[in-house]
Amino acid sequence: MIYIRSILFYIGEALSTVPFMIVSIFALAFKPITRSWMIAGWAKFVTWWLKITCGLRHKLEGVENIPPEPCVFACAHQSTWETITTQTFLPALAWVLKKELLSIPVFGVGLRATGPIAIDRSDKKNALDQVVEQGIEKFKEGRYVLIFPQGTRTTYGESGRYKKGAAKLAIAANRPIIPIAHDAGKYWPHDGWWIKSGTIRCIFGPAISVEGKTDTQVTAEIQAWIESQAL
Repeated sequence: MIYIRSILFYIGEALSTVPFMIVSIFALAFKPITRSWMIAGWAKFVTWWLKITCGLRHKLEGVENIPPEPCVFACAHQSTWETITTQTFLPALAWVLKKELLSIPVFGVGLRATGPIAIDRSDKKNALDQVVEQGIEKFKEGRYVLIFPQGTRTTYGESGRYKKGAAKLAIAANRPIIPIAHDAGKYWPHDGWWIKSGTIRCIFGPAISVEGKTDTQVTAEIQAWIESQAL
């Protein structure tokens, strides 16, 4: 049954990208913050379709920790789930992603329309500068910034190496960091196609202040909090 349910989900997700592209093109006429809300409609559909086909839901904890002013969200990265569903419950976002994703046929059009922070990971020397420069511009637009400090999806239960982009941006912009822990990889693993039913726990931690700290110290705090959650 898990195979049939997962296949149905992927078919619906793929078909939904067609109207998504049309909305994305239309959204270009609006300001970036408005665009974010419009395009998040696709994520809401996919999240709903995920629940209908695969029986996968999510439960949010600690939402009171989200500040009223734009901040940096530093989110654990285990699955495709957090790249889609976070758009349905977080404020208007700009997220950090690798530049080559913008070249994906159809889907890349939608990604580009959201005005993400697209970095060239092959240029390691300047990648962090790109995050800081573009991130500050997103804050000026009134948007929050979502970063996956592990850089790439990591198997559920494993740690991975946390990068300093979130810390550097937060320090440069003097913004707090809200760490996000979840167990999506338990149900939708990054190295498999089949999606299990269940309820993903997604927890927002208390704000991490960057005042008087180095990017190394802040990154260590992000990692320590995320990995301290028993998920």
